[in-house]
Amino acid sequence: MKRKVVGVLITLCMPVVMFAGGIVTNTNQSASFIRMPSLDAIIGVEGVYYNPAGLVKLNNGLYISLNNQYVTQKRTIESTFPMNQQKFEGDVLAPLFPTFYAVYKKDKLAYSFGVNPIGGGGSANFTKGLPSFEQPVAAFNIPLLLTASGIPTSNYGLEASLDGSSLNWGFQANVSYAINDMISVSLGLRYIVANNSYKGGLKISINPMHPLNPNGAGNMVSAPLFFNTLSTAATGAANSMQPILDGGGGNYTLDQLVGANMLTQEEADQLSAGLGAAYDPAWTAAQVQGAYQTNAATMSSYASLTADKELDAKQSGTGISPIVGVNLKLSDNFNVALKYEHKAEITMTNATVIDNVGLYPDGDESPNDMPSLLSAGLTFKPIDKLALSGGFHYYFDKSANYGKKIGGAFVENSEVIDNNYWEASIGLEYMITDKIFASAGYLLTQTGVNSKFQSDMSHSLNTNSIGLGGKYLVNENLGINLGFMSTVYKSFTKDFEATGPSTPAYSETYNRSNMVIAVGVDYKF
Repeated sequence: MKRKVVGVLITLCMPVVMFAGGIVTNTNQSASFIRMPSLDAIIGVEGVYYNPAGLVKLNNGLYISLNNQYVTQKRTIESTFPMNQQKFEGDVLAPLFPTFYAVYKKDKLAYSFGVNPIGGGGSANFTKGLPSFEQPVAAFNIPLLLTASGIPTSNYGLEASLDGSSLNWGFQANVSYAINDMISVSLGLRYIVANNSYKGGLKISINPMHPLNPNGAGNMVSAPLFFNTLSTAATGAANSMQPILDGGGGNYTLDQLVGANMLTQEEADQLSAGLGAAYDPAWTAAQVQGAYQTNAATMSSYASLTADKELDAKQSGTGISPIVGVNLKLSDNFNVALKYEHKAEITMTNATVIDNVGLYPDGDESPNDMPSLLSAGLTFKPIDKLALSGGFHYYFDKSANYGKKIGGAFVENSEVIDNNYWEASIGLEYMITDKIFASAGYLLTQTGVNSKFQSDMSHSLNTNSIGLGGKYLVNENLGINLGFMSTVYKSFTKDFEATGPSTPAYSETYNRSNMVIAVGVDYKF
């Protein structure tokens, strides 16, 4: 029982904020992507991330791109487990989601640099906690436990909260080279700085109908405060009997002690009443003292079990991912690109301020890899004013280690992932005038996790995203991108088997909704 109650924050073991892309990887890395999520074969400054090998197809010069996205997400978890609350909602907000790119192109060479939030990038706030917070408290069933022991209690209360954030910054540098007019290649390196933070808390209250309830019989009171009050009172009662035992009265009942003038009737009544229905008039004074000592120890253990829980921890780590790319410009109207990002092995180290549940011991380490990624894309212009594009991303999740925990122990990705994650996209851009471009795109993602992976804290869902927007050329050197994207998630329901009378069979349903507004400025010197 103690493990269940103190483990209510055990799900805080995965980054909690992810947007477009794989399980731990962001691909929404520019305003152009938000307005048309299919840039894998782009010839443009955003190619620093999407198609570095294609940068040598730009005109000579220095290019700069600065973008920001405003990202909001609503997470909803519903549980059928019998507890006070069945629906839990959390808000994810990333008002600043910036990306920066720079390219210097000279003849057959291009040098580029980019900074972007390659993973995470916001904070998730669950003001009422999660099902895994309340479920162990509900299963413990303090009201039933106290009522059965002679203290009528009808309700419990739970103040639970979670505020978590995750951000992996990527610093990427590439060198691109044109082998000939058709084939160009690139070699790059991304240095990743990963940071996670977790702040959570839990407080339990009850409404015992008892004269020692500090807030008045029947009123809500802090559970550990009430149990400590009972423990102190029981200890006092046990200690008050020690002089009687020292005086040779240990083998007498309370009634006999009253008859021998070793106790007053009022004192005997108080001692018997303090033990409630458990009291037996045949008990000797030594047995009464032992019952009070047992009661004190039990109440003290309950106080410990229901004590306020608090977590304030941060994690940090770094990793390196080599990146190679190939671009094939088959004609002026047809371009194909490939890119492969190697896995970045990242080990996170805890820096813990408060952790009275033992989840994040200061200095402990845990894996938090970013997976290998293979991307392919093409662009085609059937007419001068219209460009069509397509893209595909394949994430090698099974060979990475995301630090997933089940039952408090780390498991390999291969245990919780059946198939690697993939996504496919299509897009179009139409030139309305020489200065105004309109675009739209569609992005489909398919996760490969199995039911073991899914939890109220870390789950991966299939998505459908629509991006809309456009680009305005202020002049031949300055362009402004505006984009809007809406993502619909396919909910997932996980069934849990009964594990005992206090934990019946139940299910949890996970769902989200996502919206992004983005603006970007591209400039050529």
